[in-house]
Amino acid sequence: MGVLALVGLGLVWGTMPAHSQESVAVRANLVKGSLPTDDPTAAAWATAQPAEFPMSPQVHWPVRITEVTAKTVKVRGLHDGKNVAIMVEYSDPTEDPDDAAALEFMVGDTKAHFAHGQPMFQVEGGPVNIWYWKNKDGKGVDMSAKGFGTLKPQSHQDVNAKGVYQSGTWKVVFSRPLATEHPTEDTQIKPGDFISIAFAVWDGKKLESGQPKEKGSEKAISSWWYFRAEPPPDYSPYIYALLAVALAVGFELVLVRRLKKG
Repeated sequence: MGVLALVGLGLVWGTMPAHSQESVAVRANLVKGSLPTDDPTAAAWATAQPAEFPMSPQVHWPVRITEVTAKTVKVRGLHDGKNVAIMVEYSDPTEDPDDAAALEFMVGDTKAHFAHGQPMFQVEGGPVNIWYWKNKDGKGVDMSAKGFGTLKPQSHQDVNAKGVYQSGTWKVVFSRPLATEHPTEDTQIKPGDFISIAFAVWDGKKLESGQPKEKGSEKAISSWWYFRAEPPPDYSPYIYALLAVALAVGFELVLVRRLKKG
């Protein structure tokens, strides 16, 4: 099987080769102080390196559309060691009440399909954890799915979201604790680990183009990519180097003293 075929399978299953992770991952920098969870325009987001991903019409579910408004999304991440904030940025010509966006994660070690964890090919069904935001509601919703028709809000809600529309662009920030008390329903984010992430966007209008508005399964989606909350810096090599220098200096001083006495 060729390299491109292997990469394609990785996008479906969430098992990209390790050498590809550098170019297909959102990296959330560790920051000091408070996270900009309620301000998508905060200056702190300028310090987060964006990663851009292609979007395409959802074609796995029978109810579908052939054209979508958002062709790509830019994604940034930040975390403070306890909480994580992820910003999705994409173009939309108009602001509408039904505009919406979502993040999707695998839960646990099961390799789920990005289409709501639907069983496909050799991939088991779900579970997946979906963080959803809709403009007219103005809040985040923590959801679960394990295949088409199974999407539902969780009994516990850990996700917050805030969207800002400016000059034809949506910026939506999702935030949540890195770890929760519901490991069978929520993705658990451990700094240093790569986890699978996918994106979805809905344009709530599209009337001028003759296309129906995007709703439900009629949406722009991505396949699986990677997300990584960066771990704290590892200073141990420098500490070991300093210890080695200190030992060498100490040995040299002892040697000089003995030579003087001798």
